[in-house]
Amino acid sequence: MAGTKGQASGETAGGSAWAPLGIPVFRALWIATLASNIGTWMHDIGAGWLMTQLSSSALMVAWVQTATSLPIFLLALPAGALADIVDRRRHLILVQLFMVIVTGSLALVTQLGVITPWLLVGMTFAMGIGSAMLMPAWAAIVPELVPREALPSAIALNSMGINVARAIGPALAGVIVSFAGSGAVFALNAVSYLGVIWVLTGWQRRPAVSQLPAERMLGAMRSGLRFARHAPALQAAAIRGVGFALFASAAWALLPLVAKRLPDGGPQSFGLLVAAVGAGAVCGALVLPRLRLRLSRNLLVTLASLLYAGCLYGLATLQHLPVLALVMALSGVAWLTVLSSLQVTAQLALPNWVRSRGLALFMCVFMGSMALGSLVWGKLAELLSLSQSLTLASVGALLSVILTRRWHLGGMEELDLSPSMHWPSAPSNDALSHDAGPVLVTIEYELPPDRVPEFQALVAALGKLRRQNGAFSWGLYQDAESPGHFIESFNDDSWLAHLRQHERVTGDMRALQQQILGLLLPGSKPVISHYVAPKLKNPR
Repeated sequence: MAGTKGQASGETAGGSAWAPLGIPVFRALWIATLASNIGTWMHDIGAGWLMTQLSSSALMVAWVQTATSLPIFLLALPAGALADIVDRRRHLILVQLFMVIVTGSLALVTQLGVITPWLLVGMTFAMGIGSAMLMPAWAAIVPELVPREALPSAIALNSMGINVARAIGPALAGVIVSFAGSGAVFALNAVSYLGVIWVLTGWQRRPAVSQLPAERMLGAMRSGLRFARHAPALQAAAIRGVGFALFASAAWALLPLVAKRLPDGGPQSFGLLVAAVGAGAVCGALVLPRLRLRLSRNLLVTLASLLYAGCLYGLATLQHLPVLALVMALSGVAWLTVLSSLQVTAQLALPNWVRSRGLALFMCVFMGSMALGSLVWGKLAELLSLSQSLTLASVGALLSVILTRRWHLGGMEELDLSPSMHWPSAPSNDALSHDAGPVLVTIEYELPPDRVPEFQALVAALGKLRRQNGAFSWGLYQDAESPGHFIESFNDDSWLAHLRQHERVTGDMRALQQQILGLLLPGSKPVISHYVAPKLKNPR
């Protein structure tokens, strides 16, 4: 529900786009997070402008953006793992309380006049830690709040709320900073988190039911990384995100300086330019569903990336506020299109058990690229000039479209990632502990010779799914004397890890296994065996 500059999504696919607002919990959280997002955007304007008053260094101004993005890069995976193994509602409430304390403290030291450039960076970094802990959990609870058929509309409404806030917050912040200073917007942001906490305390969440103990943190992180290693769609979204964010970060990092160099430039000009981004993104959210009916997600990301590259060049060369506002509005359309398309791709590629971790990995690489890019463009602005730095970013954005075009987006809409629970129960053995292992599972198949090539293609796809669900190795072996006899094998870390595989099998895996069964020799069935490595004593 809540979002930052690195989180925006939206896609509608049939049904009423406003239907999710009929669900009371979703509506209440949507309204509360809209207010919180307005406060966040006000805060960003206040922090960015305050740094221009505290330091004339372009690198220090860029550090504000880096301090926001870097914690998400560093902590996204642990945060995603935590959100997958604890109660997400309580997790969100505690992190929101942390944000209240940090922003309230920043407001206090600013009002007292004891704020310094590095203290501002440090407290912004602390807020970034809070955002890192929030983002995976927020993204993962949306499917819990609405039925599956309403999920695309819910994502679109979240995007709409984020960008309405982006349009309102900066313009409002520009006025408040002009009359009351940055400390006032920090205080208002602290208050905005309280409404979200109030709604969350009233949400009666139904956690997923499992007979197995919760995953441990390190094991959950390892399984999340293993899933991502064998998930091409998630990898494509991440790679395209890196190619975009490295260069798009120049606009966010250097925009306060762009506003300052304008004739009569000030916090109101800065707020107006950021508000223009939000207004453009809202317009993009309104027209994007129609565009998706005509253009593929892959083509949309390519076109939007090219548009953003043009906007970067406009920032480098234009110095007339109304024209720059139009350029920033177009950049908002491009920003919304790219981020929504990438995040929807990631959402559709993830089953529920790993949703927070998968989205966290996507956010990690995206926001890490934003953090790195911000420092690079800030340093180049010092070494060269503001215009030259933005021009180089524009050229880089064009090149990234060419270099990342081989990673296609799309094709996930038909996936059935809901738990199928069709595997038979694992053999029981009272003497077998959860920690026993590693575990070896073998499945024997008998096939007619003419079905072997088709079988090999299908079972290779099955092997990828087994590795996504936790297997650390997989193999297929053909009998040297009987070419129609195959043994598939895979290994899990422990007996508990294998039991988790039973809970993670999806409708897609079930359909794939049904296809494989249809190829077998008539009258034959797969023969499944489980082996657990014994604990051997070292020989003396």
